[in-house]
Amino acid sequence: MDVSSFFCKLAKCETSGDEVAICTIVKTSGSTPRKVGAKMLVYQDGNIFGTIGGGALEMKVIEDAISAIDNGKSQLFSHALVQDHGMCCGGTVEVFIEPMVKKKKLYIFGAGHIGKALAKFASELDFEVTVIDERKEAFTAWKSNGVSLIHGKHRASIRKVKFDSNTFIAVVTHKHAYDREIVALCADQPHAYLGMIGSDRKVAMAKKVFAAAGAPSKKQIDTIDWPMGLDIKAETPQEIAISIVAKLVDVRAQLGRKGN
Repeated sequence: MDVSSFFCKLAKCETSGDEVAICTIVKTSGSTPRKVGAKMLVYQDGNIFGTIGGGALEMKVIEDAISAIDNGKSQLFSHALVQDHGMCCGGTVEVFIEPMVKKKKLYIFGAGHIGKALAKFASELDFEVTVIDERKEAFTAWKSNGVSLIHGKHRASIRKVKFDSNTFIAVVTHKHAYDREIVALCADQPHAYLGMIGSDRKVAMAKKVFAAAGAPSKKQIDTIDWPMGLDIKAETPQEIAISIVAKLVDVRAQLGRKGN
């Protein structure tokens, strides 16, 4: 296999968002079908590009790679070809499997001081950030540096963006009523995290409004992070943003540890 073709495939995965794992033979002894440096890409659906030797060994490596993609954890696996796989080669192979973890999407509703600071910190910490706000002036002269911007009403914007089980949502708009409405709408969407900024009084009011409306459900309400972020006695927009992004990083790490 041409090495340049391998890395071209890997680069395409980064662009397309396909989740893959890189499987590399890092050590061998005795007779083995492939030697150190042999590589294979394994996609989440089990398709592969390249080979680390075929047969029962490769089938097991594909299985381990799919698990690595699911739990986001790199790991070294040792295979005795005769004992573990009934292969007549007779040697041993060590395979390092490294999942290429896709960036988590973060939708920030609100491009005020806190929203801008949160977008900056979160993008630097490898979140794929989109900021949504109806105020055109909120985006004026803002150098977003790779952050996607959506100017529009939140109801229409929510219909435009895609949600999945890895989506993070932070609600920091300029109106309390908007915050409640966005939380209610996003609670019905798949997500990993949903948080709303506010004081204890603001949160209590939101819960009261939701209870009267009968939606979101109590189960959904219990999963919302509000007041959002870690309690570090933050005061400035930057400090508040740090408290929020710290919570996002913690939730992301918890997702990566699932299944371990």
